Amino acid sequence: MATTTLTARYLITDIGSIEFPVITLSSDGTITDISSDPRALANERDTLTAAFFDIHTHGAMGHDVMQSSPAELGEMQRFLATRGVAHYLPTTVTASVDATLSALEALANAIEAEPRDGEAQPVGIHLEGPFLSHAKRGVHPPNDLQPPSITLFDRFQSAARGHIALMTIAPELPGAVGLIAHAHRQGVKLSLGHTNATAADAIAGIGAGANSATHTFNAMRPLDHREPGILGTVLDPRPDHAPLFAELICDGVHVAPPLVRLWLKAKGLDLAILVTDAMSAAGMPDGDYTLGHFAVKVAHGRALLAEDLAAGKETLAGSVLTMDRAVANLQRYTNAPLGDAARLASHNPAAMLGRPELTRLAPGSLANLNRFDAKNNLVATYVRGRAI
Repeated sequence: MATTTLTARYLITDIGSIEFPVITLSSDGTITDISSDPRALANERDTLTAAFFDIHTHGAMGHDVMQSSPAELGEMQRFLATRGVAHYLPTTVTASVDATLSALEALANAIEAEPRDGEAQPVGIHLEGPFLSHAKRGVHPPNDLQPPSITLFDRFQSAARGHIALMTIAPELPGAVGLIAHAHRQGVKLSLGHTNATAADAIAGIGAGANSATHTFNAMRPLDHREPGILGTVLDPRPDHAPLFAELICDGVHVAPPLVRLWLKAKGLDLAILVTDAMSAAGMPDGDYTLGHFAVKVAHGRALLAEDLAAGKETLAGSVLTMDRAVANLQRYTNAPLGDAARLASHNPAAMLGRPELTRLAPGSLANLNRFDAKNNLVATYVRGRAI
């Protein structure tokens, strides 16, 4: 079997770093050996890390995962790979029940298809809605929001053929705690979001099985010093509940840099997760786009709901962030080293989902890696051993 090798100055894995790594790859794109040899270094000052895993993205390149054909999903997946992403969770937006069922079936087909060269691979579905708070719905259409329902969730999971891996839910809604417990028993991960929850509501959701928070700070009850609410519960550095992962959209638009630093200090390097929450305009010029069935105007790095903008109100409608920029922004805002920033975009989301093998770099693992130059710029991505 033919083999190739990759070398660099450093390799950063989920358990440590290796100087002067020599990574041997087989022709099927798996790692067969990792060793260290300073003699193999060819004037490189690069660092290799695990490729990224975006667990919250709605689209890119003009395509929305709710209504994309296989060819359009392929175009989106090729774009994601050029931004360092090897795995992702296509993320739904609240829509009619029929539209959601149709989207879930199509996404299940994409997940079950053979991985294609040069493309990020969908490995599960993030169901964002319809079990969300009207008070904190953001751009999710109010007429399509649903009360938490085990029966409806089971219909969704059946349409998805079991591929719903993560679900965002507001824990304060009647029936939410029961649904969280039901989905948790099926192995689905639950994320608290689009929520006006009190601290007690949030803790009840965590007790039922929720293990993450969706885009921290955004679409959440604001912090109050007498009622910490969902946000205080997420950021509590000494919680009286199970550890909670927390997503953040690190684009400088959704969350100000001082609060990015607060979030990272509160969650630490094991529970913080970078996401893009990207919509169809990611990778595209400014203009008019859609998120689900909503019109969105994109200008100067901001995606805003068109109908609210016309009424003089600004409502963020996802982002146009890419994961390589999220990692670069985190380093700039917090002075985090590259390895820590990359961890938040790779190993932590995989750990939250209980899928650490997706980003592990060891013999037998897929060779999904990112290469950064001496200035920490992403310069190459290897998906299943092939350079993008």
